[in-house]
Amino acid sequence: MEFAELIKTPRADNVVLHRPFYLAVEGTCLTGHHLIFSSRRQDNAEELWLLHSNIDSIEKRFVGSLGTIIIKCKDLRIIQLDIPGMEECLNIASSIETLSTLDSVTLMYPFFYRPMFEIVEDGWRSFLPDQEFELLSSVTDEWRLSCINKEFSVCPSYPPVVVVPKSIDDEALRKVAMFRHGSRFPVLSYYHKKNGMVMMRSSQPLTGTNGRRCKEDEKLINATLRPGKRGYIIDTRSLNVAQQARAKGGGFEQEAHYPQWRRIHKCIERFNILQESLIKLVEACNDQSHNMDRWLSKLEASNWLTHIKEILTAACLAAQCIDREGASVLVHGTEGTDSTLQVTSLAQIILDPRCRTIRGFESLVVREWLQAGHPFQQRCAQSAYSNSKQKWEAPVFLLFLDCVWQILRQFPCSFEFNEQFLIMLFEHAYASQFGTFLGNNENERSKLKLPQKTMSLWSWVNRSEELSKFQNPLFEANSLVIWPSVAPQSLQLWEGVFLRWNRPSKFLDEAHEEMINIIKYNKELQAKVNALRRQLAEMETDDRMQENL
Repeated sequence: MEFAELIKTPRADNVVLHRPFYLAVEGTCLTGHHLIFSSRRQDNAEELWLLHSNIDSIEKRFVGSLGTIIIKCKDLRIIQLDIPGMEECLNIASSIETLSTLDSVTLMYPFFYRPMFEIVEDGWRSFLPDQEFELLSSVTDEWRLSCINKEFSVCPSYPPVVVVPKSIDDEALRKVAMFRHGSRFPVLSYYHKKNGMVMMRSSQPLTGTNGRRCKEDEKLINATLRPGKRGYIIDTRSLNVAQQARAKGGGFEQEAHYPQWRRIHKCIERFNILQESLIKLVEACNDQSHNMDRWLSKLEASNWLTHIKEILTAACLAAQCIDREGASVLVHGTEGTDSTLQVTSLAQIILDPRCRTIRGFESLVVREWLQAGHPFQQRCAQSAYSNSKQKWEAPVFLLFLDCVWQILRQFPCSFEFNEQFLIMLFEHAYASQFGTFLGNNENERSKLKLPQKTMSLWSWVNRSEELSKFQNPLFEANSLVIWPSVAPQSLQLWEGVFLRWNRPSKFLDEAHEEMINIIKYNKELQAKVNALRRQLAEMETDDRMQENL
């Protein structure tokens, strides 16, 4: 079916738009790749462009011939359209429902989007594995790039190129892949320059009830250990869940076969538990009728901050093993595409100052989420308002961004990017005109020919006029490891995401503007001080020369 055939009523007049922080306004509603609203007022024409992929659910109400459509968005906004005429209202609602749940990825807006800005950088080529490997090979020669997965023939959810120990050949990797869930064999996630320790990630081993073993797997992960050193396996499942997995052919590394490794279970919840947590949290945030006790009890019942604490605790443990214990780490859960990536990427933010810069963080998202096979298309198919039955949806990436915000709040001068940068990534992961977050892995993106047919988010973000919006004015490069507190008192609700449509940010914006002005004035004064010091030093030098004459 052609895209245009999905639209029953392309235009409706005399529509009234209600949205947060704006007065109700009358205008024309158009349906295309966006839901477009344009006001009639010539003096101050108001427009709303809403991507259909950003629509999570809609509700229809009728009073006489006047119809109302309530649109609930994946970015947590709620918008209301009052449409005269029942038939028009039903047609527009039907079109919105169809266009917001397209089965075909190639009918989505990124395939039709044509940028209006000058492209100075091809974001699809910004963070290639070869470039990242160059940085690694400048500090160690113990690793190599393997093209074993060139045609995605060994592991469908891995990228074509992975970093593995130099001492392990491709034939051994094939055997290890057959021993790991989804063929996700252990690969390098991070190399700690300070002491040469590493963090690897994989999926669970397929030990089963018979305690199956794979000597190539044992050799691979042992290749990361220094002589006489132990390593740590951080399993993101509870011991009980890991043991139950054996009955289904999965399991965990047996101590008898991995004697140099100590296994630690750090339970991080998955799938529907996380999705229900998000739904409860957003419901609590949207209910303005709460008294204090009810609000606190609903916030606690959502368990959102508990999930944040669990993830940060596991990430801190991984970082501690590497930096303080001087031990290498292997992280996995079941598939190795969700909680595993939360832990490995957060540990790198704690350990590596580069990951706290804008480009370093972008590189981290590409490496540890996009290339590592986090299924964005499945996980971000629905947000907090969807009425349809959950399948694979879970706010895994949003939880990761929330954890980063918690660390940013505790170390406000150590990050080059600001909160708006994280919010922007949240929005684009769920709905975007760019192709970056489409598909569930590199294999799918390759088949869809996304680099040829869509624009990369990084091409837009990394333009100087956009970057300025995402830069943290307080940033001072910090080369140290930063250790966030995971005490309950230290963790807060991320108001910038969960409360931004419930209360105006005018005063916060004004305070932020004032802070930028103060910092700018401080820099000007610092420059004057430096100039005066140079002048004074020159005068003192001249005086000494005069005395010597």
